[in-house]
Amino acid sequence: MKIYKPRLIDSIIEQKLSSIGGIVLRGPRFAGKTTTALSHANSSVRLDSSPQIVQQAMLAPDSLLMGATPRVIDEWQLAPDLWNAVRHEIDQRAKPGQFILAGSAAPNDDVTRHTGTGRLARVALKPMTLQESKDSLMQVNIAEFLSDSLNIGAFGGLSVKEYAELIVRGGWPALVERSPEEAQDALSDYVSNVAAVDLRTLDSPPDPIRMEALIRAIARNLSTEASLEKLAKESQISGADLTTKTVRKYLDQLAQIYILDELPAWKIHLRSSIQMRVKSKWHFVDPSLAAAALAISVNDLIADPETLGLFFESLARRDLSVYAQCMGASLFHYRDSSELEIDFILQGKRGDWAAIEVKLGGAAGIDEAVENFKKLKRRIPDSKLELLRARVIITAGQSSYIRPDGVAIVALGHLGLWTTN
Repeated sequence: MKIYKPRLIDSIIEQKLSSIGGIVLRGPRFAGKTTTALSHANSSVRLDSSPQIVQQAMLAPDSLLMGATPRVIDEWQLAPDLWNAVRHEIDQRAKPGQFILAGSAAPNDDVTRHTGTGRLARVALKPMTLQESKDSLMQVNIAEFLSDSLNIGAFGGLSVKEYAELIVRGGWPALVERSPEEAQDALSDYVSNVAAVDLRTLDSPPDPIRMEALIRAIARNLSTEASLEKLAKESQISGADLTTKTVRKYLDQLAQIYILDELPAWKIHLRSSIQMRVKSKWHFVDPSLAAAALAISVNDLIADPETLGLFFESLARRDLSVYAQCMGASLFHYRDSSELEIDFILQGKRGDWAAIEVKLGGAAGIDEAVENFKKLKRRIPDSKLELLRARVIITAGQSSYIRPDGVAIVALGHLGLWTTN
C-alpha cells in the first residue's frame, strides 16, 4: 500500500469539509487529485473505471451518491448531471462534508450555471512544491514575506544542477522519486496525449497535431508575455496553420484542463504617467511540461543559462502559486510601458504585498533586481507603498539572508510554508 504524501492543500480541504456541503477538487491529470481526495474520504466511486458507471450516472445520478461521507465522486465531469444531483442532495441532508467531486477538466459553464454557492467550494490542486516533494530545506517561511518580522538566515541545499533536474522531473507525485530522464519520458507521452486524452470530452476538441504545436510554442515562450500572434506564428506547421482565434480557443481549452496557468498582471494606479501593461505571462502548471514538449534535458538547461533562467522562474511560480493559495493570498506579475518588470507580486487579503524577483544568482542579476525595486517604489502611490512588506530576490544559490538595504535574498530550495502559532 502506498504511503500518502501530505499536501499543503490538505488543511484547506479539511477546513472546507467542516463548514460546507462539499468541495470540487480541480487540477491537471497526474497531480494526485484521486489520492488526495481519498485521503479525506470514507467511500468513493470512479466514473472513469467503467462505461457502465458513466451510463448509470447519467440515467440515475442519485444512485451514486449513497455511501459513507465524505464520499468521493472521481472524474464526475464525465456525467455532468451529477452536479445538480449533488447540489440537491446537499440541500436535503443539510450537513457539511458530504461530497468531494474530483476532476481533471472543467465542464462547460452551462453545466454549472447553478454555481453551488453555499454548497460546494472549489479547491485547486497543483503539482507538488519543493516543500511537498521534500526537496526544500524549509528554512525560510514565505508567510513572513507579508509580515513585519522578516528574519532570514540559512545556508546549504540544492545546486544549480539539482534545480535543473527538478525542473525536468517536475512535481508530479508519481514521478518525484524517479530520475529526470524517466520522468521526462512519461511526461512526453502526457504532452502528446493532451488532445486525445484530456480534451476528448469537449464539444469541440482540438486537432491533436495543432494542439501539440501550440504547446511547443508556449514552451518556447515560457515566463514571457508572448502575444497571440507570436504564438500562432510559432505554431505553424505544414497544412495546419493556426489563426489567433484558434490559438485563443486552444489556450482556453488548456486552461480548462488546468495545464495552462496564466499569471495575471498586477493592476494598480501608478503615480506617474507611465501606463501599466496587463498581459498575462505564460506558464504551464509545472515547468516539466515545457521541458518535455521541447525535449530539453538537464544538460541542455545547464548549457543555456538564459533558458534555464526562464524555466527556473517558472519553477518558482509553481511553488509561489501553491503557497499563495494556502495563505489566502494572490500572485501577480508587474510590467509597465517603460519595460520595468517585477517577476511576482504576492498580495495578501488585506492588501499588504511583497515584490519578488527571480534570478539564478550572481552579483549582476542581484544588482539589477535591487534597481528594479527602487524604480518600482518611485511609481507606486504612497497609500500602496505603505503596505509593502518585503522585497525578495529568489535565487538558485545556497544562501538566504537580508542585505543591509533590507532586500531579502532567498534560495528557492530554502522556501516553505508553515504556521507560526
